[in-house]
Amino acid sequence: MSRIPAAMAFIVLSSLVPGSAGAEGEKVTAVLELFTSQGCASCPPADEALESFAKRADIVALSLSVDYWDYQGWKDTLAEHAFTSRQKAYASARGDRQVYTPQMIVNGRVHVVGSNEEAIERAIAEGPAPSVPISVGMMGDAIRVSVGAAGKGEPKKATLVLALYERHVKVPIERGENRGRTLSYYNVVRRLRPIAVWRGEPLKVDLPMAEYRETGTDGCAVFLQEEAADGGPGAIIGAAHVEKAGESW
Repeated sequence: MSRIPAAMAFIVLSSLVPGSAGAEGEKVTAVLELFTSQGCASCPPADEALESFAKRADIVALSLSVDYWDYQGWKDTLAEHAFTSRQKAYASARGDRQVYTPQMIVNGRVHVVGSNEEAIERAIAEGPAPSVPISVGMMGDAIRVSVGAAGKGEPKKATLVLALYERHVKVPIERGENRGRTLSYYNVVRRLRPIAVWRGEPLKVDLPMAEYRETGTDGCAVFLQEEAADGGPGAIIGAAHVEKAGESW
């Protein structure tokens, strides 16, 4: 999480006026990352549960398909090995080494079974919720991300991460544990990458639309994530999202 690629399609603009946080919107109370697989018979209920969270304006809900079930005869069509690595990095940072599907990571801090909505709601309520203000909105042919300043006693460094996602994908499964079913996935992450380093000061970032058109996505989330002691992904301390309206952004 600490390294930012040299060639990135983003523009860092002048800092915001101290104390400002950009356009106001509903505060995000949680970032949910569901690690799932088309080859896992226990995952469809979790994929369905994610739909209800994805509909909430105060939740950034993301589906990340892993590839370690592929050996059972069905190669997950949405999986990225990078998502498997991310899930394992979370487990390493927590120190519990628990990697399974369906697994829900709440605000980069705790994990629960992804189909257990009561446990997910409890983890959200017990917090802490992301507190650094972030807003996203259209600015010409770009999406503008406005990040506020750190509050008193809050962290002063984190990585700003971009997640591009498709809101709904249907996949017919031909082999494996879910053979013969057509499964629905929500907020399917197609690209996940760092876009800037935030150091506690207000910041603006413009994201050109070319990347969105290239991936064919209709949703965008950004979140601030601390680095864990072992260098892996840590707590998420700020987040926002925006979705395509109709045929155009």
